[in-house]
Parts: sequence; structure tokens; C-alpha cells
Amino acid sequence: MISHDYIIVGGGTAGCVLANRLSADPNNSVLLLEAGGQDNYFWIDIPVGYLYTIGNPRTDWCYTTEPDQGLNGRSIGYARGRVLGGCSSINAMIYMRGQQQDYDYWASLGNRGWSWENVLPIFMQSEDYQHGADAFHGVGGELRVEEKRVSWEILDAWREAAQECGIPKITEFNRGDNSGSAYFQMNQRNGRRWSGTKAFLRPVEHRPNLTIRVGAHVDRLAIDIHDGRKRARGVKLVDSDAILEARREVILAAGSIGSPQILQLSGIGPGAVLQKHGVEVVHDLAGVGENLQDHLQIRTIFKVSHTVTLNQRVNSWFGKAAMGLEYLLFKTGPLTMPPSQLGAFAKSDPSRRSANMEWHVQPLSLDKFGSPLHTFNAITPSVCNLQPTSRGHVRIQNPDPLHAPTITLNYLSTKEDREIAVAGLRFTRRIMAARSLARFEPIEWLPGPDVEGDAALSQAAGDLGTTIFHPVGTCKMGHDNQAVVNDRLAVHGIDSLRVIDASIMPQITSGNTNAPTVMIAEQGAKFILQDK
Repeated sequence: MISHDYIIVGGGTAGCVLANRLSADPNNSVLLLEAGGQDNYFWIDIPVGYLYTIGNPRTDWCYTTEPDQGLNGRSIGYARGRVLGGCSSINAMIYMRGQQQDYDYWASLGNRGWSWENVLPIFMQSEDYQHGADAFHGVGGELRVEEKRVSWEILDAWREAAQECGIPKITEFNRGDNSGSAYFQMNQRNGRRWSGTKAFLRPVEHRPNLTIRVGAHVDRLAIDIHDGRKRARGVKLVDSDAILEARREVILAAGSIGSPQILQLSGIGPGAVLQKHGVEVVHDLAGVGENLQDHLQIRTIFKVSHTVTLNQRVNSWFGKAAMGLEYLLFKTGPLTMPPSQLGAFAKSDPSRRSANMEWHVQPLSLDKFGSPLHTFNAITPSVCNLQPTSRGHVRIQNPDPLHAPTITLNYLSTKEDREIAVAGLRFTRRIMAARSLARFEPIEWLPGPDVEGDAALSQAAGDLGTTIFHPVGTCKMGHDNQAVVNDRLAVHGIDSLRVIDASIMPQITSGNTNAPTVMIAEQGAKFILQDK
């Protein structure tokens, strides 16, 4: 029997942080298990390479959601990283902490140590900020944060137009109140993707007390029951009868899809769901896989004139060659672009305590992800509801660990979410009609100027809406009957077992979720070492 002090299941963002922090003490033996492969694919390193990694089974689990009534019956692709670094190896690279209210709400639920005041120093300790340390940013950490390395005239004008419509220009988004418009900061170093692997794992991978295994797909957890107490003893891998034993703790860091799936396969979850699919109930825990939340972006498209967008550059051999040469020589230009460069935050109505809508503005357009860019010049101002009230779930379909679970989002299933979607579409039209954009003669392509009225706009939101790949909440932190972990991220009712990834969020943060996942892993590592 092989044993380690700590076994980390999942080599994504959280797993990389945990492996770094737990192995810093040479007396700790740490095993990191990643079901996917190495992150050595050429396109991972180049920022625009997300176009070739998302939807690619080499780097993406290529999940598909269940048909969704809120999306007018559509299923959509649901990317999850299938390499070391997880989603940080294929994501948008946007560094976004969320807002103060997000974390203060978590704390208001009785989760000690999770307020904005508590978590801000944790964000800062991981950070290496391009502009140096200040009251909100740190330097010397592993996670590099830099500014954009390419500019677009149309995005500058959109920002001016947003200001005309009451969204002020601000310097950045990561100071607790994101109301305003700014260019996104990114996890890049000198024009290259700076993933969880590069930041946290590569610098320590040669530590003698750290073992990293790829292609290690977990079958189930081994749970011991003695005198009524349940304890996670270790992990069984697919195609192996041996138990990898954890002398201290097993830590699930497989993400909001993987972590609840592994728990359910191990008999930990809603009893009725487990029994339905032939899994013996080891620990009836109602919230495992429930409370799934995500940000739905509604992708409007406007044709523009008298300017150059990425559409024009990509549809020209000269443009492609120039972009490639610029990146090769200077590590600048469009190949350094995340999917979105410009962002804006605003309230859907004045009664909101904080901004609850976000725009991701792109100097490009396409029919859907994976399709070629349009031949005409256009921009895509996508708007999303940052604080959705719709909830979905993740559930196994059978006891086979290699069979993908069902992912049910239930987008736009509440009246509030549908109303905010309509408000977002109307607000986007106001911005596009502002004086600062007039010289570009914008023409609405999608949903189209003939789509009017709340019912038609709500229908259009379902037609155009798609994920920004921010699933959270399926192993939520808390103390109610749907909570899976406590505020030290220990699973309720199972000793020596924690979940440490985005699945523990009781409510989704206001923005991209990778930076909060780093913070969660930093917190979790601290708890483990304190409880040693």
C-alpha cells in the first residue's frame, strides 16, 4: 500500500497552489493526482491559443450541458481543463477578484474568516503585480498580473460611450467596488499565459517530498467507518485495486464538476440520487452537486465601419503574418489577447447594493465559439448577470467514473434573472447609440433592431446566451442542510476529507472565478497546516 501525508485530487488551479504550499514543509509527503495530461501543448503558452485548446479533447474534457429551457432547449459545450493547470491552462486569463459584497455575504452566512477584510491579504500574498505594491496589490507572489499588450480604437470609443451612459472610467477592477469601466488585468508574464502550473507547480515540482502523477483518474475515495465515525483513508484509481493511502488528509480539488462527481461515486451525496444510479450510500449529504451557479453571457454583435477589428486582420494573409511576427519579436499584439480585453460593471437598477451586470467587450465577432470570425468588421459587447438566482446541479449518471456527469444549469429559470437579462440588452443598446460611437456607424447584427419588447428580448437572451465557464457552488461552504463543507473546508461528517476549489463558494463572485479559486486554495492550505 502506497501512502502519503496528503493526497490532492485534481491538478488544476487549486491543486497547484495546494501542492506548492503543503510541500513547502519537507516533512510533509504530498501526492498530486491529475486525471488529464501534461500542459505541454504548444497553444497553451500563447494567450490566443484558447481558440485551439477549448473544445480540443487533448486539453478539454469537452462536457456538454443538458438541454436548457432557459436557452430555448439548447445544450452548450462546457469546457473544463484536462491538463495540469486545469482551467488556468485554457481560460481567459482575466484576473478578477470579485467585489467586497461577495465575501462579506459569505461571512454573513456564518463562515468565519471569509469577509473581504479577511481575504484581501490572501489575494495580495499570491500576487506579483506589474505596477508594484500598494494598499490593494502585492508583489513577489507567484501569480503574475499584467496589463493588456494591444490596443483597439473601437474599444477606447466604447469605453467613452459607456461613460456617457453613466459608467465611469476607472483604473482597475480589483479594489472591492468594480462599478465602472476598465481594461482587464491578466495572468500573463511578458505576453505568455501564466497558468497555475507555471506560477505554483513548476517552481517546486522537483521537491523530493512532492509526487505528481498525470493520467491518474480517480475511481472513488476509500472511506473507513469505525464506531460510527467516518474517515477518508485514501483514493482508489481507475484500473487499479490498490488504495493510495493518506495518512493525514485527502483533498478534493477537482473543480465544480469533478469534486461532486467523485464524492457521489464514493457514496457521499444525496441518498436518493446515489441509490437511483446504483451507488451504495456511505454518507447522505444532500448538497453534493447541488447549488450549481454560473455566469450566462448574452453575446450581442454590432457591425462597425471606419475602423479595424480583429475580423479584418484575421481575414487577411498580411494581417495574420503581421500578428505572428509581432508576437514572435515583441510578445505584443493580438496574439496576446484574452477573449475579452475591456470590461464594465453597472447596476441593473439603483436599488442594488453593488454592480450586478458585467460587460466583456471584444473587438471581433463570430457565430459561436469555434466558428471563423466574420468577414465584416464588428464588435461583441457581451453582458452578464453577476449575481444570478438560477440554480442547477451536477449528478452522476451511473457508477462509472469515466462517464461524464449530467450538468444542468437551469439558466434564466427565475423571473429576476430574465428581467436582468432584458435590462442588460437594453443597456447595451444605449451604450452603442451613444455619441462616442457614432463615427463608427454601429448596426445591430444580433439580436437585431427588430427585436423589441420584454418578451422578445427575453427570448433573444435564451437564443444568444452562453457560458463564460464559471461553474461554482456544488460543494458549498456553510452550516445549513445543503452545505457540504464547513468554513475550514472540511466535509461535514467525514474526517480527514476537504474540498478546496471553486465548488465551495456559497454564492458566485462578481466576475471571473480563477483568482478567487487561488485565494480559496491559499486559505485551504493555511487551514490544513494549522490543523495538522
